[in-house]
Amino acid sequence: MRILQLGKFYPIRGGVEKVMYDLMIGLSEKGVECDMMCAETSGKGSVHKLDTGARIHTFHTWVKVASTTIAPSMIDALRDEADKYDLIHVHHPDPMAALALMASGYKGPVVLHWHSDILKNKAFLKLYSGIQQWLLRRADTIVTTSPVLMQTSEALNPYLDKTICIPIGIEGLKADPAGGMILRDKYGYGKIIFSLGRLVPYKGFKYLVKAAKYLPDDYVVLIGGEGPLLEELESLRDSLGVKDKVFFCGQIPDEDLPAYYTACDIFCLPSVMKTEAFGIVQIEAMSLGKPVVATKIPGSGTAWVNENGTSGINVEPCDTWELAKALYTIGGNIHKYEMFSNGAKKRFDTEFKIDLMIDRFLALYTNLVNKP
Repeated sequence: MRILQLGKFYPIRGGVEKVMYDLMIGLSEKGVECDMMCAETSGKGSVHKLDTGARIHTFHTWVKVASTTIAPSMIDALRDEADKYDLIHVHHPDPMAALALMASGYKGPVVLHWHSDILKNKAFLKLYSGIQQWLLRRADTIVTTSPVLMQTSEALNPYLDKTICIPIGIEGLKADPAGGMILRDKYGYGKIIFSLGRLVPYKGFKYLVKAAKYLPDDYVVLIGGEGPLLEELESLRDSLGVKDKVFFCGQIPDEDLPAYYTACDIFCLPSVMKTEAFGIVQIEAMSLGKPVVATKIPGSGTAWVNENGTSGINVEPCDTWELAKALYTIGGNIHKYEMFSNGAKKRFDTEFKIDLMIDRFLALYTNLVNKP
């Protein structure tokens, strides 16, 4: 089989791109020819040849509108290359990829990976809705990352007969005891709460900062990431008198992340909007047996990923007191902590390993390509 992953940006900047890249690498390592086409965040576009034999075709971005890259050369390239592939796997939301597929004239099977609904820009969605409806009709199979998204998305409702769930899978993190000890020496030997993400409103970090006020003095909150809310969050922290309990760590390089996950006792995902559709950071923490406190966002898969009572505790979004209570419930009782820690590792191993995701997609591709 020859498979093409069609989607957003390169280099990798977020969860959708990471899934697309990981699928390409994982399939290539299993002997399946798999390439990737996407817009390039900077530069004129090029072809990147990887050691696995996979190729990443990137295209110059003319302009970015409403978080959408406009890369017209992708249309011509896909029109020329499409018939070389047995199946195209397009990742949504990405209007540019959908438009390129629509204009390519490709006749083979299509997998539509529905990572989330378009939520932030309703005006743009009205312009894009015609292409989105074409894409939904065109897809042979639609894949969601959680059963919750499949059940609650209004856009998917007419197409449930061809929609399935394949959870995101990742390579489990390797513990970094030495790096973790350095962080312990820096931040203390009490309970460390770790959270990670862009400092933007939907991530709900202000509620985690507020929750710190209700936690015992031996609890420390580390928040990794950059974003426009940094100064506002720092002012909130200082006004609450928790400057010695809440620390903003800035953008953490990928190679340093295992140290933070190793050092922490609990991972927290305080997001408040459906824009947080899955929360890959949760399964990164689970891979090292770290309990998770997350939020029950209506229509989001975050609370499904973190199985309440098994891998951690889920609370209502924007509820500062319940967030603090959940963090203390896990951190304040060694028996409960061990139960949640073991549950988190087991849930990762049975649902979210990368090999599981690769094998599930490979089975899907094989079935569609060989379908009479």
